[in-house]
Amino acid sequence: MKSHLITLWLFPAILLTSAGAQETRSSAPEQAPATKVINLWPGVAPGSEQWKQQETVLGSGNNRTIMNVTTPTLTVYQPAPPAATGTAVIIAPGGGFVNLSIDSEGHDVAKWLVARGFTAIVLKYRTVQLEGQDAAQLGQSASARFGAQLRNIPLIDEDGKPGIADGIQAVKVVRAHAAEWGISPDRIVFTGFSAGGMITAYTAIQPDARPNYAAPIYGAPIASIPLIPQGMPPLFMAMAQDDNLAGQYILRFYEALKAAGYRPEFHIYNSGGHGWGMRKQGRTSDHWIDEFYYWLEAQGLTRPLK
Repeated sequence: MKSHLITLWLFPAILLTSAGAQETRSSAPEQAPATKVINLWPGVAPGSEQWKQQETVLGSGNNRTIMNVTTPTLTVYQPAPPAATGTAVIIAPGGGFVNLSIDSEGHDVAKWLVARGFTAIVLKYRTVQLEGQDAAQLGQSASARFGAQLRNIPLIDEDGKPGIADGIQAVKVVRAHAAEWGISPDRIVFTGFSAGGMITAYTAIQPDARPNYAAPIYGAPIASIPLIPQGMPPLFMAMAQDDNLAGQYILRFYEALKAAGYRPEFHIYNSGGHGWGMRKQGRTSDHWIDEFYYWLEAQGLTRPLK
């Protein structure tokens, strides 16, 4: 079972080949015309001052994985003004804090959302430092780290600390740029996948930098359930019944939210596994993003600002 879970979590990283040390744009699919990339922190991200590994992209097209992220960034997709809703969605890809599934759980989500009038912002957050000079060595290092996490669950929390800090900072940065980017500081949505879903959950409980809405997708706090505070934002959650990797933790988080008096919208699909993102599998989980849109619509976030 453990080797199966490692493969399930890591499948993009082991099978891909190196594409260089900097993130490059693929030819498919087309990006929205108005994009910008900004550093998340002024200078070196706090806590990463001694990090030395070089950021590396594995894979090509819209199936890339990023490892050794040291300098976190926000990639901002802005809709054409006539279509703009004034709502921002921050997107945190998954990857167990070891890598980032930057397309299926990042840029592809952003392109779908920006086409519907949202300002979509992909968070490239910090990941653990991995040793390796090529794709095979990095894949081995990543597999070893995932195995260590599965043997020692609290290690996931430790590995996630820089990414969680980046998620909290992302909310602050986006809110600070609200006027410049034509969004409302009260219409900031945070969504994330797997490890990015864990980041989403932690941003939602912060006292000073909460998003206004949160949507953890097949992700939740793992090692322990944090204290559920008052004043949490409305939540949208989604998972598949056959998610043998994170399913038990997602259900535990949902029950904790209910016990604290919250009623998240929670979609549990018959099948789909873990890590589907924008990939199509011929299952009802393929349509999670449509249902996410309907939820945003019900919150009044698809209508332009007055």
